[in-house]
Amino acid sequence: MNPSKILIIQTAFIGDVILITPLIRAVKELFPKSTLDVMVIPQTANALENNPHINKILLFDKRKNKVFSFMKMIFKLRSEKYQAVLTSHSSMTTALLIYIARIKIRVGFDRWKAKNYLTHKVPHLKNTHKTVNNLELLKVFSDKIFSNQTELFPTKFENAIISKKINLIRTKTKKIIAFAPGSVWFTKRWPIKNYIDLSKKLLQNNFGIILVGSKEEKEICDKIDKHDNLINLAGELTLLESAAVIKECDLLICNDSGALHIANAMQTDVFAIFGPTVKSIGYFPFRESDFVFELELDCRPCGSHGGNVCPLEHHNCMKLISPATVFSKVTEKFTNYGTSILYL
Repeated sequence: MNPSKILIIQTAFIGDVILITPLIRAVKELFPKSTLDVMVIPQTANALENNPHINKILLFDKRKNKVFSFMKMIFKLRSEKYQAVLTSHSSMTTALLIYIARIKIRVGFDRWKAKNYLTHKVPHLKNTHKTVNNLELLKVFSDKIFSNQTELFPTKFENAIISKKINLIRTKTKKIIAFAPGSVWFTKRWPIKNYIDLSKKLLQNNFGIILVGSKEEKEICDKIDKHDNLINLAGELTLLESAAVIKECDLLICNDSGALHIANAMQTDVFAIFGPTVKSIGYFPFRESDFVFELELDCRPCGSHGGNVCPLEHHNCMKLISPATVFSKVTEKFTNYGTSILYL
C-alpha cells in the first residue's frame, strides 16, 4: 500500500491533537510524496498552524451543529478522494464519517464499537504513551520505528514578542518557571491555594514566574498574588504564543492538562501534578527530566479524564500533595544545575 492522499483525524481535546504531531511527521517520512491533510475541531486547529508536514487542515465543527457538520464533511471527504485515513480517536462519529465517505483504507484502534467500521485494526497497547500508540497505526504500512517527540511551530515573530516580555524579569531572576494551574476538569486542578503558597516560596528564592492559561483559566491565575518577578499572561495568548512562552522557561509546573503536552512539544521540562488520572492511561509527560507528583490511593484512578466532583467528596489525591513537596523537588532540580537556593 502506497497511498498518495492521506487524512489523519483527531477531533478530541488540544492535548490529543498535540500528541498526533509525531504521527503527522512520520506519515510524511514514510510517504514523502503523499498529500497529507488533518481533520480537527476549530477549537484545536491553532496547534497545527505552521506545521510543515500538513497540506491542509479540515475543520469539523461537531460542537456547534453536529448533524449539519457531519453531512457537510461527508461530501467534503468524498470530493477530496482520500485513499487512506488514520484515526487515533476511537469515536463512533469518526468511524461512521470515514465509512460513509467511502475512504478505501481506514486505519484505527481495535477497540470499542468504532472498530467495526475500519478496514485495518491496530491493537491499542496498555501502559503505553499515547504518542507511541498513535505511531502503531503505521504498522499497517511499515515496521519502521519513528520518533515520538511532539512538536509545535510558533513563528519567529511570536517567539520574538514573547522573548521581549520575559526579558523583563529574566535579568532579575535565576530561573523562570511557568505555572499552568488550570484544567477543563475541576478534579484535575491542584488547589489554587497550593499554587499560591508555592509561588510565594519560589519568589522568595528569586525565581521568576510566568502564568499561562486560557481565557477561561484567567480567573484562576488572577488569584495568585502579584509580584515584580511574576508575569500573568493567562487569557492573553494563543496556543502557539503560550508554546513560545513555555519554550523560554526553565520549567513548567502544571496539572494533568494540555499545558504539559505543550511543554513536551517545546522540550521544556515538566513537573506535573496528577490526581484522578494516572500515568498508565498514557498521557504523562515523557521526556527524561520530567516528573509526576502523585499519591498511591485505592481510589485512583477515578476516570480517564477526571471530573467536576470527587466521587468520594474528599479530593485527597490532590489536596495531600503539599507545596513543600513540590518546592523541594524544584530546589533539588536547580541545585543539581548549580543554582544556589535560599530556604525560607
